[in-house]
Amino acid sequence: MEINSDDLKTFITVIDSGTLSAASVHLGQTTSGVSRALSRLEDKLATSLLTRTTRRMELTEEGHLFLEKARAILGAMEEAEETIRIRRQKPAGRLCVDAASPFMLHCVVPHVAEFRAMYPDIRLELSSNDQIADLIEHRTDIAIRIGALNDSTLHARPLTSSPLYVLASPEYLAQHGTPHTPEDLAQHSLLGFVQYELGNQWPLRHATGNSLPVTPSISASSGETLRQLALAGQGIVCLAEFMTRDDIAAGRLVKVLASNYTGYCQQIHAVYYRNTQLAQRISCFLEFLQQKL
Repeated sequence: MEINSDDLKTFITVIDSGTLSAASVHLGQTTSGVSRALSRLEDKLATSLLTRTTRRMELTEEGHLFLEKARAILGAMEEAEETIRIRRQKPAGRLCVDAASPFMLHCVVPHVAEFRAMYPDIRLELSSNDQIADLIEHRTDIAIRIGALNDSTLHARPLTSSPLYVLASPEYLAQHGTPHTPEDLAQHSLLGFVQYELGNQWPLRHATGNSLPVTPSISASSGETLRQLALAGQGIVCLAEFMTRDDIAAGRLVKVLASNYTGYCQQIHAVYYRNTQLAQRISCFLEFLQQKL
């Protein structure tokens, strides 16, 4: 005979209640019925789990071992049931998502219509703050962050990674020439970041290392602004693949110094505070976005 969850529940309830009569109240059974259920369980296991006298019950050594496993099994079953129950509910309510403007425009906005069709009761609020220090202060539920994370108080979920490319428009290269070594970049107009020095360390192999510091001719706080400047022929830029994929495929931007690429990829995470009330909305959005990425 196989042991079932009812057997486990009866055994655990008896232990937690302290007596058969107290357990019978919790289980809605008679005391004799609980006693017979325990006896059947012991018969299935071919061992004694409890030593019972008229005054008290004590667990045998086997009983202690079985109790630990029984609790773990029932806990896992309850967790599985809760997971399915949550998935069957319809996520609803406000969900504020923040991301740097390039990621928002190229990786979130194109999929909003499909997400809304799947989850019509979620009210999306989309914001773009390249640097956000306090999610609560900005009423943000999920922040998509690119690069290294420093705040250990946040829960972080890796979404994907994106390589960095050094790019220029064909018009710029036709007018100013194509650099053949990283050192040649010093003679060109370079497009870089303001207040984000890491963005001005280009992942290129050169004579003294694998990271080339550049001094921008034009600086901007947003990668999308730099992309538009590069498309307008204003210089050479280093940007992530996720925001330049279509430009490269269409020939609007061309890879420069590709033989010097190091293969470095930027990590992309979703960060958020743990909040059970938001967990359903957060999880469905992140699962959807991760599939798209």
